[in-house]
Amino acid sequence: QEQLVESGGGLVQAGGSLRLSCAASRSIYSFNVLGWYRQAPGNQRELVADITSNRGITYADSVKGRFTISRDDTKNAVVLQMDNLKPEDTAVYYCAAKRTWLSQDYWGQGTQVTVSS
Repeated sequence: QEQLVESGGGLVQAGGSLRLSCAASRSIYSFNVLGWYRQAPGNQRELVADITSNRGITYADSVKGRFTISRDDTKNAVVLQMDNLKPEDTAVYYCAAKRTWLSQDYWGQGTQVTVSS
Protein backbone atom coordinates (compact mmCIF):
# COMPACT_ATOMS: atom_id res chain seq x y z
CA GLN A 1 0.00 0.00 0.00
CA GLU A 2 1.40 3.35 -1.00
CA GLN A 3 1.67 5.97 1.73
CA LEU A 4 2.13 9.70 1.35
CA VAL A 5 2.98 11.92 4.32
CA GLU A 6 2.76 15.70 4.09
CA SER A 7 4.60 18.16 6.29
CA GLY A 8 5.27 21.88 6.44
CA GLY A 9 1.84 23.40 6.91
CA GLY A 10 1.10 26.04 9.51
CA LEU A 11 0.04 29.61 10.20
CA VAL A 12 1.66 32.49 8.34
CA GLN A 13 0.88 36.14 7.72
CA ALA A 14 -0.10 37.39 4.30
CA GLY A 15 2.97 37.87 2.15
CA GLY A 16 4.86 35.13 3.93
CA SER A 17 6.12 31.76 2.69
CA LEU A 18 5.67 28.10 3.50
CA ARG A 19 7.26 24.99 2.07
CA LEU A 20 5.20 21.81 1.89
CA SER A 21 6.86 18.46 1.46
CA CYS A 22 5.32 15.09 0.65
CA ALA A 23 7.30 11.93 1.27
CA ALA A 24 6.31 8.67 -0.39
CA SER A 25 6.79 5.33 1.32
CA ARG A 26 8.28 3.87 -1.86
CA SER A 27 9.97 5.10 -4.98
CA ILE A 28 8.10 7.82 -6.83
CA TYR A 29 9.47 6.62 -10.16
CA SER A 30 6.36 4.49 -10.64
CA PHE A 31 4.04 7.51 -10.51
CA ASN A 32 3.66 9.49 -13.71
CA VAL A 33 1.93 12.42 -11.99
CA LEU A 34 2.62 13.99 -8.59
CA GLY A 35 0.61 16.92 -7.38
CA TRP A 36 -0.79 19.16 -4.71
CA TYR A 37 -4.47 19.86 -4.24
CA ARG A 38 -6.29 21.99 -1.69
CA GLN A 39 -9.72 22.18 -0.16
CA ALA A 40 -11.11 25.17 1.69
CA PRO A 41 -14.24 24.88 3.88
CA GLY A 42 -17.36 24.71 1.73
CA ASN A 43 -15.34 24.31 -1.47
CA GLN A 44 -14.47 21.38 -3.67
CA ARG A 45 -10.95 20.03 -3.76
CA GLU A 46 -8.99 21.79 -6.48
CA LEU A 47 -5.68 21.31 -8.23
CA VAL A 48 -2.91 23.64 -7.07
CA ALA A 49 -0.04 22.24 -9.13
CA ASP A 50 1.18 19.00 -10.58
CA ILE A 51 4.32 17.67 -12.21
CA THR A 52 4.68 14.74 -14.55
CA SER A 53 7.47 12.20 -14.85
CA ASN A 54 8.88 14.12 -17.82
CA ARG A 55 8.81 17.36 -15.74
CA GLY A 56 5.73 18.85 -17.36
CA ILE A 57 4.16 21.29 -14.86
CA THR A 58 0.67 22.69 -14.46
CA TYR A 59 -0.34 25.46 -12.05
CA ALA A 60 -3.73 26.80 -11.10
CA ASP A 61 -4.12 30.35 -12.41
CA SER A 62 -4.54 31.61 -8.85
CA VAL A 63 -1.04 30.48 -7.80
CA LYS A 64 1.01 31.13 -10.94
CA GLY A 65 4.08 33.20 -10.18
CA ARG A 66 3.79 32.53 -6.43
CA PHE A 67 4.02 28.75 -6.02
CA THR A 68 6.68 26.35 -7.31
CA ILE A 69 6.35 22.58 -7.48
CA SER A 70 9.32 20.25 -7.75
CA ARG A 71 10.09 16.58 -7.35
CA ASP A 72 13.15 15.02 -5.76
CA ASP A 73 13.43 11.46 -7.01
CA THR A 74 16.41 10.75 -4.72
CA LYS A 75 14.25 11.52 -1.66
CA ASN A 76 10.99 10.16 -3.06
CA ALA A 77 9.40 13.54 -2.41
CA VAL A 78 7.41 16.27 -4.06
CA VAL A 79 7.72 19.80 -2.73
CA LEU A 80 5.50 22.86 -3.00
CA GLN A 81 7.20 26.18 -2.31
CA MET A 82 4.56 28.82 -1.57
CA ASP A 83 5.57 32.47 -1.60
CA ASN A 84 3.59 35.71 -1.27
CA LEU A 85 0.77 33.83 0.43
CA LYS A 86 -2.68 35.33 0.51
CA PRO A 87 -5.61 34.73 2.91
CA GLU A 88 -7.46 33.00 0.06
CA ASP A 89 -4.74 30.34 0.02
CA THR A 90 -6.03 29.10 3.38
CA ALA A 91 -7.03 25.45 2.98
CA VAL A 92 -6.07 21.89 3.73
CA TYR A 93 -3.40 20.89 1.24
CA TYR A 94 -3.22 17.32 -0.02
CA CYS A 95 -0.43 15.51 -1.80
CA ALA A 96 -1.41 13.13 -4.61
CA ALA A 97 0.47 10.48 -6.55
CA LYS A 98 -1.05 8.91 -9.64
CA ARG A 99 -0.48 6.08 -12.07
CA THR A 100 -2.88 7.35 -14.67
CA TRP A 101 -2.50 4.38 -17.00
CA LEU A 102 -3.80 2.15 -14.17
CA SER A 103 -6.34 4.67 -12.84
CA GLN A 104 -4.59 4.56 -9.45
CA ASP A 105 -4.63 7.59 -7.17
CA TYR A 106 -3.03 7.87 -3.74
CA TRP A 107 -3.54 10.71 -1.29
CA GLY A 108 -1.88 12.02 1.82
CA GLN A 109 -3.77 12.88 4.98
CA GLY A 110 -3.60 16.63 4.37
CA THR A 111 -1.84 19.51 6.07
CA GLN A 112 -3.49 22.76 7.16
CA VAL A 113 -2.27 26.05 5.73
CA THR A 114 -3.69 29.20 7.30
CA VAL A 115 -2.82 32.67 6.03
CA SER A 116 -3.83 35.60 8.23
CA SER A 117 -4.48 39.06 6.85
